[in-house]
Amino acid sequence: MPENDSKFYLGHRDRLRQKFLDGKLVDYEKLELLLGYAIPRRDTRPLAHALIKHFGSLPQVLTAQIDDLLAFPGIGRNTAIFLKLVQNIVLSGYRAAMDTRPIFHDIKFVQDYCRWTFANKLVEEFHVLYLDSDFRLLQDELHSTGTVNTTGVYVREIIKTALKLNATSLVLVHNHPASDNSFSNDDIKSTEEIEKIFNDLDISLLDHLLVTKHTIYSGRDLGIVRGPKN
Repeated sequence: MPENDSKFYLGHRDRLRQKFLDGKLVDYEKLELLLGYAIPRRDTRPLAHALIKHFGSLPQVLTAQIDDLLAFPGIGRNTAIFLKLVQNIVLSGYRAAMDTRPIFHDIKFVQDYCRWTFANKLVEEFHVLYLDSDFRLLQDELHSTGTVNTTGVYVREIIKTALKLNATSLVLVHNHPASDNSFSNDDIKSTEEIEKIFNDLDISLLDHLLVTKHTIYSGRDLGIVRGPKN
């Protein structure tokens, strides 16, 4: 890289850092700054623009499958791992917050956590959030992984984990990776059966959240989950 270009890029990144400290960065500049730490000797502006155009948004870049990132021109293994590390740190922050305060203090917070967890998943996953008596997160368990349009639910295993953790309530979460479709008839039937079983165990089903490509559905809002008896 010519010396003048090198000085320009170093100065440009210093300006980006200051702009970040001033809270004035737009998303493509945030990604450009991130990429600058992974690719220090290159102008990362074109790559940041191209990534956001391809994946749709900054969160979509960070939650992309690592193979999709590696297939993108200009992204090497170290850079792909760096971007996935950022996603992992974001999720750790959400989990830490839910460990220390009631999970439903802010429904948007919970929905954002689900988006970061399920975005760009290629197959269905079924998660169970186990909560204590103050509605704080005890554990987010990946209960099962399936195919693009189905996954298994094993109630006996959920019961075992709930009793082991001394959980007093649950939130079920699963995704529809290929569509924006709401709860299927099978989803509704299994949710109602799970709620009945756990009510008998004096463990409340607070909600069943369904994460689709662009929407998060709440089983409680749709009347599928009745919620605590009291």
